[in-house]
Amino acid sequence: MMVTEVDVDAVVVGAGMGGIYAVHALNDAGFSVQGLEAGSGVGGVWFHNRYPGARVDVESLYYCFYFSPDLFREWTWTERYAAQPEIRAYLDWIAERTGVKERFRFNTKMIAAQWVPEQDHYRVTTSDGDTIICRYVVLMTGQLSAPRELPFKGLETFKGAWHQTAHWPEGDVDLSGRVGVIGTGSTGVQVVTAVAPRAEQLYVFQRTANYSVPAHNGPFDQDRFDEISSDVPKAYGRILTDRSGSLFPDPPGATTDFDPAERQAILEERWALGGQCMNRVFTDQGTEPTANAVVSEFVRSKIRGIVVDQEVAERLIPTEYPIGTRRLCVDTGYYQQFNRESVTLVDVKADPIDRIVEDGIVTQSGHHYQLDLLIFAIGFDAFTGALDAIDIRNEDGEQPSDRWSKGPRTFLGLMASGFPNLFIPTGPGSPSVLANMIQLNTFQADYVVQLIKHMKANGLTRVEPTEIGLDDWAAEVAAASGKLLRLNVQNYMVHVSDDGTRTFMPYAGGFGRFVELSNEAADAGYPGLSFR
Repeated sequence: MMVTEVDVDAVVVGAGMGGIYAVHALNDAGFSVQGLEAGSGVGGVWFHNRYPGARVDVESLYYCFYFSPDLFREWTWTERYAAQPEIRAYLDWIAERTGVKERFRFNTKMIAAQWVPEQDHYRVTTSDGDTIICRYVVLMTGQLSAPRELPFKGLETFKGAWHQTAHWPEGDVDLSGRVGVIGTGSTGVQVVTAVAPRAEQLYVFQRTANYSVPAHNGPFDQDRFDEISSDVPKAYGRILTDRSGSLFPDPPGATTDFDPAERQAILEERWALGGQCMNRVFTDQGTEPTANAVVSEFVRSKIRGIVVDQEVAERLIPTEYPIGTRRLCVDTGYYQQFNRESVTLVDVKADPIDRIVEDGIVTQSGHHYQLDLLIFAIGFDAFTGALDAIDIRNEDGEQPSDRWSKGPRTFLGLMASGFPNLFIPTGPGSPSVLANMIQLNTFQADYVVQLIKHMKANGLTRVEPTEIGLDDWAAEVAAASGKLLRLNVQNYMVHVSDDGTRTFMPYAGGFGRFVELSNEAADAGYPGLSFR
């Protein structure tokens, strides 16, 4: 194919919710923009993650755009927690209504970007051989989009079908036979719940038990929708001050503020409300072990009450870590599936998977599980996976994560050291996976547009973090996570350096506080950034 060069102000990578809004916001501000998307349509993770049971774990009412009151009012969700087909349809509708689709090149990856310091621009190479010259690169590739590589021996010998949840095929997949699901994190919990009623036999291969709480999903609350629709900007203002960006009820106080009977009543109330609210029952559950134990044991008791076979229940109960120190799962009937005779829980911590064979899985003890279908729900290469998948180079030939041997260092989770004009919204140092991602994407895309407008107004062509700016924000991130129990629990949010130093990668001070600090930086002329 003939190589062509296209000059635009910005290239936006990814057509998920962040990419859709970033292209819209840049275009609306008068900048020329080219979107690139590897898939054949918009949706991002909601395009690729179409596995059975895929569903949002943030209420639909808050998992949507607020930038246009008219568009907000026109779309009515059908469920409290929307399923993947509805979310994908919504994002497609938004992209169509805003004219964003025509600014994306689909089935096209950005495979490389080289910073050219003499001209203060990037030379972007696409998978179809084209070159795009742009002043700015905005990576809306997300923090949970690059799936982990499958580590299992013998997969190539398996005669049945197998699928990874992050690359689920279009069309029907036969779930009626003997199915094995590997992984019981937030994705695995959803897959198991959807597959169990359909499979002849389901084997759930669990390495680590996870806390899961009910969504209490149901029809969309029209009354709440009408209330927000009456003043959408006011509701968005409230979202920007909320700790999670989802308007969860605030905790009523610390565990020590209540006697045992009062604590139990509060726990039951939050359980009945469902979802991520169990992460915010009491103000001290994330920092005080005794407070956390109250919430952890409450959820464990609920599991024992749901699962009939108490031996199975005990294996499903997390005991190795406190609740909320790993990602909390939200389900629509997960534990109930283990009351089916056709569902078997396999503890692969006690008896690890040795290899995959022609007709199933063999564990180290020699136990052979015969399978027709294998489903891998083993998670993502978080934070750096999508970033490292693109060959982005600065003038010294470095990649962004090359300087992160002791943990990521960014300015507001938005820019990395040594990479001018490169934006990585929702990156390490932002609230990232701790916040409502659609609202964080919206806020940070607006922040990028505001910054670029500031540069244009002042005749500037280059921006990058200063070392002082990086140090100051790293200190802010560390201070916000310093007392968290989750800092000392192994999970994908914690970076462990070779010397044992532990860095909690997201900003844990809350979405509202992050918005406040970001706006303060903008109002002060962006201290921590260097312009020219």
